[in-house]
Amino acid sequence: MSVSLATGADPDTLVISGWSAASPYGLGAESFAEGVREDRLAVTAGDGATDLGPFERAGRIPDFDAKAVLGRKGTRAMDRATAIAVATAGMLLEEAGPGLANDNPEAVGMVLGTGHGSVQSIMDFTRDALTGDKPFHVDPARFPNTVMNRAAGQSAIWHTLRGPNTTVSGGALTGLLALSYASRLLRQGHCEAVLCGAVEEFSADRAWLEYRSRTGGGAYRQPAGPLGEGCALFLIEPLGRADAHGRTPLAGLLGSRFIAFPDPAGAQRAVTRAVTEALKEAGVHPDEVGLLVPSDCGGPLGAREDAALADVFGDTRPPRLRLRRLIGDASAASASLQLAAALAAPGEGGPVLVTSVDPDGQTGAVVLRTGTPAGRR
Repeated sequence: MSVSLATGADPDTLVISGWSAASPYGLGAESFAEGVREDRLAVTAGDGATDLGPFERAGRIPDFDAKAVLGRKGTRAMDRATAIAVATAGMLLEEAGPGLANDNPEAVGMVLGTGHGSVQSIMDFTRDALTGDKPFHVDPARFPNTVMNRAAGQSAIWHTLRGPNTTVSGGALTGLLALSYASRLLRQGHCEAVLCGAVEEFSADRAWLEYRSRTGGGAYRQPAGPLGEGCALFLIEPLGRADAHGRTPLAGLLGSRFIAFPDPAGAQRAVTRAVTEALKEAGVHPDEVGLLVPSDCGGPLGAREDAALADVFGDTRPPRLRLRRLIGDASAASASLQLAAALAAPGEGGPVLVTSVDPDGQTGAVVLRTGTPAGRR
């Protein structure tokens, strides 16, 4: 049974009690929120020193350097995706307070989504194996960067998080799937709090991989627009725990649904079903939804997503926050950044619907109730 965050009646209600982001707007939740509220374009042309692959523009975290942000120790062989995740986790933990990880590190888990891990690291390692003096002459220190769970594992080690550690990969839906997995960890009592989100790095190799996959034809062909990068992480915990530690809940998790579809023609029906069932689970009528944050993926799938939302909401047409046009396509980190945008958006609070659709044939919807509970400021 779903419980409205506004009542503050059930201490077991799962809430987002903190978040942070690294994005093309800069480091930190405040930089991201300001960019979203100003509707500011963060996709920029290349500077001549960075290889953007087949693209002329990209949404990159400005001046991000692992050594400058995290220090020299432990970062010599760290790939960009891992460094972004470690930095974002550090910002979130600083906001939450030192007691979150220090008092009982076994109680805090990590669920981090990613597309492939670090595409650049995988390509570089493979290239070294083929072009070195002998095929097996590679730098062993760089091998961990080729493993998909590198960012999640290193983030937990760096910040001493000893609870469950999970890596999720699900295309554009990754952030929503990670949120769903984190919720199950908490409801089943495997931990008391979870850092949850997704990360994606920009690299020339990822740019070419995305470009070739999207322009190669086929039923799911999508626009090969400018790419983005970033990470958004959220602190998920029960309302009672947030209260006990003096953290103000920012949003309640009310409902979610994920639906697969076998072909593009079924995408609209799948989105409609996912949205309808997520709203039903949340106990929210379509007329109550105050903000929609769709994937804004463009192309045929984007059109079907928009058509499905029109089917559900009819003439009420709540406003839509379209993030991709501002920061680029962040691939696996897209949905987590959409969730962050929902928290950053101006307004009085209330039900928010975040949707995503992926060319591999899956869609998802998550319902949040943003704003602080009654009586709290």
